[in-house]
Amino acid sequence: GRVETGDNVMIAGFIIGGDTPKTVLVQAIGPAMTAAGVPGALANPALQLFSGQTAIAENEDWQNALPLCQQSGHTCGGPTEIAATGLAPSHPLEAALLITLAPGAYTAIVSGFAGTTGVGLVEVLEVN
Repeated sequence: GRVETGDNVMIAGFIIGGDTPKTVLVQAIGPAMTAAGVPGALANPALQLFSGQTAIAENEDWQNALPLCQQSGHTCGGPTEIAATGLAPSHPLEAALLITLAPGAYTAIVSGFAGTTGVGLVEVLEVN
């Protein structure tokens, strides 16, 4: 999706099915898309994760952990655990959250840091 001024966010919904919690890696990709030849890629994506109306986790540069995840009572992995998945973003300015979620509906919201705009990608990957 494209994050534009006046339409400053990209929203991706996903559902954790079944009856047991799952660990997922949620990523906001932008800078790596430039290397892949995508014009106008989002230079510095920021990522927020919501359960209903409640923000439960956030990240702006994947190698820097932010405290909201633990404060919301969720189990989250930091940069070392994200790297250990083998699925970490290839660029330090991309955002990522490694989080264990109970079954239910969730929303990932991507914006450009400091109001920047461009083309971005949201990925939600189950981690075993």
